[in-house]
Amino acid sequence: MPRFTTSDGLSLYYEDEGEGLPILCLSGLTRNVRDFDHVAPQLLAGHRMIRMDYRGRGRSDYAPDPMSYTLPREAQDALELMDHLGIAQFALLGTSRGGLIGMGLAATAKTRLLGVALNDIGPVLDAEGLTAIMGYLGIQPTFADLDAMAAARKTVMEAQFPGVPLSRWRQEVATTHVHTAEGVALNYDPKLRDAIIAAGAEGGVDLWPFFEAIAPLPCAVIHGANSDLLSHATVDEMQRRMPDLRVAHVADRAHIPFLDEPEAKAVLADWLNDLQKAS
Repeated sequence: MPRFTTSDGLSLYYEDEGEGLPILCLSGLTRNVRDFDHVAPQLLAGHRMIRMDYRGRGRSDYAPDPMSYTLPREAQDALELMDHLGIAQFALLGTSRGGLIGMGLAATAKTRLLGVALNDIGPVLDAEGLTAIMGYLGIQPTFADLDAMAAARKTVMEAQFPGVPLSRWRQEVATTHVHTAEGVALNYDPKLRDAIIAAGAEGGVDLWPFFEAIAPLPCAVIHGANSDLLSHATVDEMQRRMPDLRVAHVADRAHIPFLDEPEAKAVLADWLNDLQKAS
């Protein structure tokens, strides 16, 4: 099981597959390397795909101090992984929090980046989506097993993700949760909630300069058309500020698209082609 040690002593899990232009895939807030299973066949067709479990998630160590679950520290972890692998430059595909890290790296370590693709994330985070996240973040579920949790998830999400089969929701809940003798449990450190609350108490940051720092590198955004975190208005403004931005609005998806939808695959194909032309 491949792991590397961060500069503050944590052992983090990662996966490294394929050959070609390296693409670092960074997952959502509570999620892990499995976020990218559905897009892996596309990325591995001619590219090197690297993904990691953030500190406190999945198979990585939990931090003794949960206040280290911050965007700057997780961005540093990502760069340390690339250093560990001897990769000087890479493209970044970021889902939700991973996209925020991508924008942060564009502003602070741009020479390391070849391009950035953002999965349902942008410089403005809508309050409705943030409220929804805090409604489950760090709270232990009460389901007896993952099958029951998947059935409940399908019912709750049907309006935003119409037609998604139960089997897909079963895969999804198994990404962020595990089955134990006592029932379903979180597959991440519940103290992540404390870190997010602390970050929110520090006040908001204008993320537009971070997004604009990506230019002129190839950039794409995959937007769940039903998203409660990334609005159509924000995507329109992103495109106004970055005319070369590649955009996909994924129908019947909210936060977050699975990345194997036709719209997502098409815009990622264009982005990958842009990367090859620019490299």
